[in-house]
Amino acid sequence: MSNLSEIVDSLENRIGELLTRHEKLKNANAELEEELKVLKLKQPKFEKEIESWSEKCESLRLANSILGSNQHKRETKLKINALIREIDQCITSISE
Repeated sequence: MSNLSEIVDSLENRIGELLTRHEKLKNANAELEEELKVLKLKQPKFEKEIESWSEKCESLRLANSILGSNQHKRETKLKINALIREIDQCITSISE
């Protein structure tokens, strides 16, 4: 009989430990879900900020190429040629 009692006590202890671990995991999961919600709310803001910085970077790169820095001479020539083609298209459409 005492063996059965020990088994029951052991099972009770294990179940108690499992319930405690389950509760801790539930709390951790709830915290992670809350953090995920916060991060999902911040994501669009960061995406807009990244897009804004990308546009600024592109503008600066273009400005450097237009200013004729040695590093961007080829890009400057390509940009000027593209602008000339665009102007020619506008003149053609106006003259029609």
